[in-house]
Amino acid sequence: MKLHRIYGIILRTLYGFKHSYDKMSDAFYWPLLDLLLWGLTSSYIKESSGGQTNILLLVISGIVFWLIFWRAQYEICMGLLDELWNKNMVNIFITPLKFWEWVTAWLFMGIAKGALSFFFAAGVAILLYQTNVFTYGFAMIPFMLLLMLSGWWVGFLITSILMRYGSKVQTLAWSMPWIFAPFSAIYYPVSSLPHWAQSVAHLLPTSYVFEGMREVIKTGHFDTHGFIVGLLLNLLYLAISLVAIRFSFARVLKNGITKLY
Repeated sequence: MKLHRIYGIILRTLYGFKHSYDKMSDAFYWPLLDLLLWGLTSSYIKESSGGQTNILLLVISGIVFWLIFWRAQYEICMGLLDELWNKNMVNIFITPLKFWEWVTAWLFMGIAKGALSFFFAAGVAILLYQTNVFTYGFAMIPFMLLLMLSGWWVGFLITSILMRYGSKVQTLAWSMPWIFAPFSAIYYPVSSLPHWAQSVAHLLPTSYVFEGMREVIKTGHFDTHGFIVGLLLNLLYLAISLVAIRFSFARVLKNGITKLY
């Protein structure tokens, strides 16, 4: 892979982000709206319970950290959809650009925009609710790593489907990631789920992140076992998703890129 080609895709995307109100609203407007809606709701619950719970911190943390997962998968999916909407796939791949260079550029964009949305939302949480998500300290780093990896494999799986069926199934880019949300136990413990749902949650790396966050808040203890399980699951799913997206791209080349339109 050549770094200058990866940089070219990243630079092209940044120019588009700067002049696209749609993409800027994705990065700032929706996180702000979620914080206002659920933050105020959590504040009310906290006041109703006498202010003796960590409900506000747990909910705000769930919103802020979920952005990392969301942005990681969203940038990968939108990287393909933008090219499909603009009928630009052929133009890209008649250049020397390699498939994995294209994918790597979107991984970097997911990291950059995920960090941008995260720190923006964290700042809003401090400003509006005096809630500091940096309370987790160095435990934030493994949590963010697991969420980023989860976003990548989900993004690759969705993109592999988009490559097979084109923009007619583009709604998966927005709807499919939220299938994981109820089982990720973002705002409540896994133990509160029905037994069948708990079984699903134990198969998702994201559930170990939010369970671990609650453990840190309640006891100050970092769950190393949960982190290792979440990491191994992420690596397994990431390997599967990479095979899936490479197979889908090979099929696209065989059938013709223009058939995606």
